[in-house]
Order: sequence, then structure tokens, then C-alpha cells
Amino acid sequence: MMIWVNGGLRAADAAQVSVLDHGLTVGDGIFETVKTVRGRPFALTRHLDRLTRSARGLGLPDPDHDAVRAACAAVLDANPVDMGRLRITYTGGLSPLGSDRGDAGPTLVVAVGETHRRPDTTAVITVPWTRNERGAVTGLKTTSYAENVVALARAREQDASEALFANTVGDLCEGTGSNVFVVLDGQLHTPPVSSGCLAGITRALTVEWAGAQETRLPFDVLDRADEIFLTSSLRDVQAVHRVDGRTLPGAPGPVTVKAMRVFEERAAGDLDP
Repeated sequence: MMIWVNGGLRAADAAQVSVLDHGLTVGDGIFETVKTVRGRPFALTRHLDRLTRSARGLGLPDPDHDAVRAACAAVLDANPVDMGRLRITYTGGLSPLGSDRGDAGPTLVVAVGETHRRPDTTAVITVPWTRNERGAVTGLKTTSYAENVVALARAREQDASEALFANTVGDLCEGTGSNVFVVLDGQLHTPPVSSGCLAGITRALTVEWAGAQETRLPFDVLDRADEIFLTSSLRDVQAVHRVDGRTLPGAPGPVTVKAMRVFEERAAGDLDP
């Protein structure tokens, strides 16, 4: 595997950043996960725009989009995979111990790993921890993912692939790495960004292409929704067949099937929508 680190490709065993990088010591970094298809990234422009929004939210310098695109192209050329997980990581760089940043400039790392199409349906659980819709980094895709690691580990223990969070006021928010959609009386809904969820790229495209409504939803909507599905860069649109102990028979349901079909068709027709 060849990985891009701060201006050039390195073999995986030589791709190094300092142990004093602020992304490692205090989680001062952001990232994007981009699906690639036969060596080409999907929705890269949208991902780079969100990378910049996240950088500004943390007070990091704006990433150079041309430089990041060049790094992505170099990594994909050096690591041919049919379907890939392209990871762009951008951190506060070499810094003193503590929360203050140094002046060495940001660190940029780009890597890709092979992945495969997800199953059409999956199981999820709910967790008792909450998302803070009013936090300093709410809505930013930061590298501070320990909370997600803990929640996802609990999901794996219960034969599920995702854990869903409420926010501090008891509204449905998001998963550890996905957005959630529900069908009520034939209408498609998803929590608004004001709920504290990440403004997912696949979420935005699904709202646009499938005509979903952004709606404040109580967390217990999961107990009565007719259909539920998840969206993310690597899941695309994935139906939920079980939430905790509740089974959703017939998943994927008709609204979800339509959303899956529309997303697949539109995405195939335009790799950078």
C-alpha cells in the first residue's frame, strides 16, 4: 500500500507522522471518507467542500483543494482497487503537548483501502449516550471518534452494524458514521442538521434525489416507523431490518427500495454530483 503523507507517496511501513502531531495527541483533526469506484472518487467536490467547512470550524487553515485532489489521484493510481474507501485526514500538525497548536502547519494524509458493497439490509441498536447539538464541534467531521468507537463496539456485540444516538433534547440524531431516514405514513423524513447530526454527503443527495423532508423526530419514532434506512459514503442507502429487538418485516420496504434505486441510478450517471 502506498500512502500520501505531506507532499509525497510513501510505502505503508514508511508513512509516518510525528508522535507529537496534534491529531494524535488531542484529536485536533478532520477527515473525509470517500467511496471510489474503479479508481475514481465519488462526490469528491462535496467532500472537499465539507473538509473546508470542518477546517474552518476548528480554526485550521483552509485545505488546498488542488493539492488534496492531486494526492487523491496519486494514491488511487498507486493502489488500484475496484471499490475503495479513500480516507483524507487533515490535522493541526506538529505541536507542543497540550491544546495549543504549533506553527509547523497542518498534516495531510491520504490513503485508500479496498472495500465491498454492503448488504441491502442491516441491524442497528440504540445507545443511551447523546449527541450534543450545541457543542463547539457539532456538525464537524473531526478525528475525535472515541465515542463512536465505544458505541459501535456495543453494536457489534449485539450483531448489529450501527448504533443510533438521540440528542440532548431527546430527538433522533444520527449513527456513529451514518445518517438515518424513517418512513411515516408513506412520507420520507430525516433529522435536520440542527439536531446535531453530521451533514452527510449521501444524506444531502438522498434528500435531493428522493424528496425527503427534514423533520424533528422524537427518538421513539424508531419504535413505530414503517421503514428505516441508513445513508453514508460506503453504505449508500441501506435498509434496516432490525432496531434493538424490533424486526421490520419485508425490509427493504417500498419507499426504501425506491430511494436505493434512485440513488444508484443517479450516482452511476454522475460521479461528482
